[in-house]
Amino acid sequence: VQLQASGGGLVQAGNSLRLSCAASGMTDFGFGSYDISWYRQAPGKQRELVAIHSSGTYTQYLDSVKGRFTISRDNGKNSAYLQMNSLKPEDTAVYYCMVRDPAHNDDWGQGTQVTVSS
Repeated sequence: VQLQASGGGLVQAGNSLRLSCAASGMTDFGFGSYDISWYRQAPGKQRELVAIHSSGTYTQYLDSVKGRFTISRDNGKNSAYLQMNSLKPEDTAVYYCMVRDPAHNDDWGQGTQVTVSS
């Protein structure tokens, strides 16, 4: 599966960004069967899980983004999204989308940079 993440950029604190992740190349399973996750990695820090959306309706968020970020998906468009509101400088990181198929095979996108200035 190939994943193309987009939507990152430079914004001021308090503003919003919407990240997109477009998937292609699925063969064994339809996009709707995949769990989708967004991760981020800040300089000098380990990659952390930001949000996950199951193949159903289950979602889970990193505590520090709860109430500010929303993960969603459009199976008809083979796409996932991360709406990020009230951004803070500590949200600055490279954001990656990851998909996991029912056989627990993972694929990663290339990452998109989000920079939040104070």
